[in-house]
Amino acid sequence: MLKTTVRSDPNLEPRLNASRLVPLDAVTPAMVSSPAAAVPEGQPLFGLDEGALCALLVEKGEPGWRGKQIAEAMYRQRVAALDGVTTLPAALRVRLAAEGVFVGRPSIAQVFQSVDGTERYLVDCGAGAPGAQTVETVWMPEGDDGETGDGTETDQPEIARAPSFPHTSAEWAGDLKPRTRATICVSSQVGCAVNCQFCLTAKLGLQRNLTAGEIAGQVVAVLDRHKVEVGRERVNLVFMGMGEPFLNYDNFMGAVRILVKEVGLSPQRMTVSTSGIVPGIERFAQEPVEIRPKLAISLNAPNDLVREQLMPINRKWNIESVMDAVRQVKLRPRERITFEYVLLAGVTDQPAHAREVARLVRRTGLAAKVNLIAWNPGPDIPYSMPQPGAVEAFKAVLVAEGISAYLRRPRGRDIYAACGQLKRTVEG
Repeated sequence: MLKTTVRSDPNLEPRLNASRLVPLDAVTPAMVSSPAAAVPEGQPLFGLDEGALCALLVEKGEPGWRGKQIAEAMYRQRVAALDGVTTLPAALRVRLAAEGVFVGRPSIAQVFQSVDGTERYLVDCGAGAPGAQTVETVWMPEGDDGETGDGTETDQPEIARAPSFPHTSAEWAGDLKPRTRATICVSSQVGCAVNCQFCLTAKLGLQRNLTAGEIAGQVVAVLDRHKVEVGRERVNLVFMGMGEPFLNYDNFMGAVRILVKEVGLSPQRMTVSTSGIVPGIERFAQEPVEIRPKLAISLNAPNDLVREQLMPINRKWNIESVMDAVRQVKLRPRERITFEYVLLAGVTDQPAHAREVARLVRRTGLAAKVNLIAWNPGPDIPYSMPQPGAVEAFKAVLVAEGISAYLRRPRGRDIYAACGQLKRTVEG
């Protein structure tokens, strides 16, 4: 099994040097002008909902309910090839294949395993299209505590927790199956245009958007790998992998609808993180709560001056404009907005910064919490990890200021699977 190891360099001093920053000129309010996905030859079915599948079958002279059979096979039974849709007559499967119809679900091309049980996957997207690229997806058994304190069902006490999937037969003894927890981190783009200076994905730039099927397909492929029983085992989804979901809004929300309506996952166990794309947040605020994931804002700095240097997107939409947009989101009962905050040694991890963050969060008037993330190192990134004492001190200041604050556990640092480390790394 191929593995990688990450070590931070204590001699690297954190830098806030504007000459090192790349302007985010490509991002416009239209948001969806970034490169399109590769177009596969033929007709991939994965990514079409039941209604679209029924319409396709009617076009081909078949009863519409054949589309429902295909949806059930792809999304519930996780069938990855047309031959496996045994509810269809063999002659119809042969004819569809001859006409270039295929399932086209993304597949796991390579697996990296961490000492902590985390798995990072290179997922092959594009359904065999010329020039198709891999994207990264992460499985975290037991999660990283990112959902703690968000006020929804994922924050409830669990009956039991097991270290990982799958379970042994002994664990299923009796009528009550132990509830377990895992988190899947999902990508929305190949690369990213937002150019956060502390993130390895930024070094790829934006290569293309993923389709709704490619986004949802990452989830289904991982669920299939771990034999997860949807509805019986607790799995959280975080759209925090490669890319900015709100710069690929239509495909992101298309994937959410497939995952909710076709796969059967709960939107209250999904969280989408944005760097602060205001038009995307405003669109998100209009989504019905029965389909909308929870919202996390990647804040990462105590004020606009620091944030502009760490996250060039702040030059287009500053903190106050982001907060104005977030206030439009109608929260479910007990739901909280999450502010993600990466701690960089000497740059964003000082007690004074914590007091600024507390004032900022209070001023929003939002039901909110702060997730603290000790920066995960990567090669050629000019920052340093914060000292454990600094992390605890930062959290203590927030709590003393009346702000709910939680530490997200780093998962898979040794295989470049942790937050900010996804760069399709294959080196051993």
